[in-house]
Amino acid sequence: MLTRQNKEMHYPMTTALSDLLARISPADDGTARAAQRRLDQLTKPPGSLGALEPLVVQLAAATGQITPRFDAPAVIIAAADHGVVAEGVSPYPQAVTAQMVLNFLAGGAAINALAANAGTRVIVVDAGVASDLPDHPELRRAGVRRGTANMLHESAMTRAEAEAMIHSGAALVAKEAAHGLDLLALGEMGIGNTTAAACLTCALADVSPEQATGRGTGLDDAGLAHKRAVVAAILERARPQASDPLGMLAEVGGLEIALLVGATLEAAARRIPVVLDGYIATSAALVAAALAPHATAYMVAAHRSAEPGHRAALGKLGLTPLLELDLRLGEGSGAALALPLIQGVTRAMREMATFEGAGVSDRL
Repeated sequence: MLTRQNKEMHYPMTTALSDLLARISPADDGTARAAQRRLDQLTKPPGSLGALEPLVVQLAAATGQITPRFDAPAVIIAAADHGVVAEGVSPYPQAVTAQMVLNFLAGGAAINALAANAGTRVIVVDAGVASDLPDHPELRRAGVRRGTANMLHESAMTRAEAEAMIHSGAALVAKEAAHGLDLLALGEMGIGNTTAAACLTCALADVSPEQATGRGTGLDDAGLAHKRAVVAAILERARPQASDPLGMLAEVGGLEIALLVGATLEAAARRIPVVLDGYIATSAALVAAALAPHATAYMVAAHRSAEPGHRAALGKLGLTPLLELDLRLGEGSGAALALPLIQGVTRAMREMATFEGAGVSDRL
């Protein structure tokens, strides 16, 4: 496979990945200015919609539409297993990953209810679940291996596998976009994946294992201390380099995280906004932004979770969360809760009258 060097970042990159990154353009500043002018003409005091006003301007700049409209959103749930679970970093057994995938497919998880409430589809993807999963008409299969290796002792995956998963995520979004996808929410499932997220956040947001590592699915104090020690040991072994995001993803990432990186990059290339869920989805966004800095213009932070590293990751990306509810569920649950906010403010942008059109006096 041919490779070439990225002149700015100085890490090896295949032609296919380089081409994907080259398709990501900056947001449209002209559209942002036009959207702000329209906001200022609507029948409301300036700034009275609070944080929703910069949000709708961002969405306008991302899509290139002064009054964006999102009629076909979808939540991707990428599921995969992690070899580092063998180190006791989660209170739940690895088998729960596959069991929860079946629950998603049966419609019995929190994300199913929250997505239904938002009027959005759920796309379930086997990105590398270790257990056998039966065939199901709603299950997409995109894995290159069954779970990552134990990254305490070796690379989570090879560089080629990490890139293959990026392209799988990109291909999934390209296929959905051909059928009308216009707003993408990211979710995940994988026992042990907060450990991978913590490692990526340490390396890309320059924080310590103590700052990046939380309780995940409910570790007690002793379990948390052990998990932080494991994260520190992984970083000592792998020594991930922020200048080589793909290599970092291979060393300390996850298969589902890599798929979400690809989904984010392809969505950005198509000017489709990406709604980030919690810590794991945001760690994928960190990698995507390291590969393609312009991609951050297409990202919306749905919420800030209870995981301490999530604050650092959002800060590195320069994103302000729409919600702060101490969620720590994953699955895309926080992103699904944010979708009605996004659809609501863009509808207001389209349908509210201007002062002149409504015959309402503007301020003096």
